[in-house]
Amino acid sequence: MKAVSILALIGCVATVVESKVYTRCKLAKIFSRAGLDNYRGFSLGNWICLAYYESHYNTTAQNVLDDGSIDYGIFQINSYTWCRSGTLQQKNHCHVACSALITDDLTDAIICAKKIVKETEGMNYWQGWRKYCKGKDLTEWKKGCEVS
Repeated sequence: MKAVSILALIGCVATVVESKVYTRCKLAKIFSRAGLDNYRGFSLGNWICLAYYESHYNTTAQNVLDDGSIDYGIFQINSYTWCRSGTLQQKNHCHVACSALITDDLTDAIICAKKIVKETEGMNYWQGWRKYCKGKDLTEWKKGCEVS
């Protein structure tokens, strides 16, 4: 009886984050509506390519780095500089909880990504973009997607 009560309590307290993996075209539409197409000179194709190589369009993607910081969400935004996950040494330049970057609502992730592009060396911040997207013809990334 005690074990059942404990399991019920754990079930009530635990927060479950369900993984949402967007399609390329759905992201193109979301990104376009959020003003990412040609934001700071970066085409929509750049943003779609970035999201693919950083997270494979998975909103709950997380990657623990060697320094102990964590990259979060569709853009793999780092906890040490850009968001708050509970430790005091974090800078939290985006003024957002890291948990807000791993939800299906991409608003906070997009706002933070814009801030990163504006305040750093543009999309060079992301290794995935530098390695796979930079300098490439990215028109194919939005091909066949209806964006407005």
